Amino acid sequence: MQAKPVSVFSLAVFVAALGYFVDIYDLLLFSIIRVPSLKDLGLTQDQIASDGLFIINIQMAGLLIGGILWGILGDKKGRLKVLYASIILYSLGNIANGFVQTVNQYAAVRFLTGVGLAGELGAGITLVSELLPKEKRGIGTSLVAGVGLTGAVVAFFFRENFHWRTCYFIGGGLGFLLLMLRVGVLESGMFKDIQHSNVKKGNFFMLLNNGKRLKKYLCSILIGLPTWYVIGILVSFSKEFGEKMGVVGTVDPGKAVMFAYAAISIGDIAVGFVSQALRSRKKALYIFYGITAIGIVWFFNLRGQSVNSLYAASALLGFGTGFWAIFVTMAAEQFGTNIRATAATTVPNMVRGALILISILFTSLQASAGYVKSGLITGIVAMVIGLGAAILTEETFHKDLNYVEE
Repeated sequence: MQAKPVSVFSLAVFVAALGYFVDIYDLLLFSIIRVPSLKDLGLTQDQIASDGLFIINIQMAGLLIGGILWGILGDKKGRLKVLYASIILYSLGNIANGFVQTVNQYAAVRFLTGVGLAGELGAGITLVSELLPKEKRGIGTSLVAGVGLTGAVVAFFFRENFHWRTCYFIGGGLGFLLLMLRVGVLESGMFKDIQHSNVKKGNFFMLLNNGKRLKKYLCSILIGLPTWYVIGILVSFSKEFGEKMGVVGTVDPGKAVMFAYAAISIGDIAVGFVSQALRSRKKALYIFYGITAIGIVWFFNLRGQSVNSLYAASALLGFGTGFWAIFVTMAAEQFGTNIRATAATTVPNMVRGALILISILFTSLQASAGYVKSGLITGIVAMVIGLGAAILTEETFHKDLNYVEE
């Protein structure tokens, strides 16, 4: 146990928030500069859409693999060591992105960057969850996510003022600055208590070889599906949706991402306080699911409306999917200390990786249903699955986290 309570305004929370800020800047940078960077590489308009989706999927595959890798190492070697190693990898990856000349090079470097980015959020949320008392951890993790998600807004403004290659160099530099700030942050006391014990640590298969744990793990992942459907399909490809729906004006997907993530950061802070007020993670989640559903309905009724209406719908969608902080916190709270980092790091990256399956569903429906209707059907599927998983998930608001899985 910790010797004394840690404040939500402690160095650990502050640095975790900055870490997630850099993580989101780097993670969303491709979506923000997809069009100008691929145009600069000589791609046609159709190739920008198809190869852009390919690169995003490759990046998500890196996140999926990295999530498992860093999660296991986080439980075996410690939360801080994972944070150090992942920061170095994604910072180097971003610098390398500034030099790519072909789509295949772009995809390969985004894959490696994705592997690195996979370690930041889960390890950071696990660390903050274990350092803070249970009465404050929901607020703490919401502050981490809320501050961190403004990284997408900063990425958009950098895109407006710098060449896309320079934006990648800035991302790499921010990562190395973050690495220096990590010095002085304490390791989790709960991890230290079991560090040298004989308890099995970081065994990914412990999440799968027990029926009860497997159910908790799958539900933890499926709860998050609507988030990356919204960002990975609707917002990232808002330009294409806008053209198909006859939105008046030219849609800038980078600006749509900026509006969505500005609202997500507000939503992520708000959901922590809503959860605190209701003394429930699940009730807060249901409220934000409802807001997301309203945003989806609005988005698909934009035909003939202005481009600013699309940006406003993107913002509402962003606010609704601001349950990301609670979703990752719930994943950390579901499992014991010896596999908590494994769960909390793999769960959000499984959701990010699930964008591959979501995009397959989206593209496979297009031949029969068309581009817009395929997007709507895909959204309905994602929302129904997410809601069902939330219903089956246990409430963890009052849960004591100082225990291990046998």
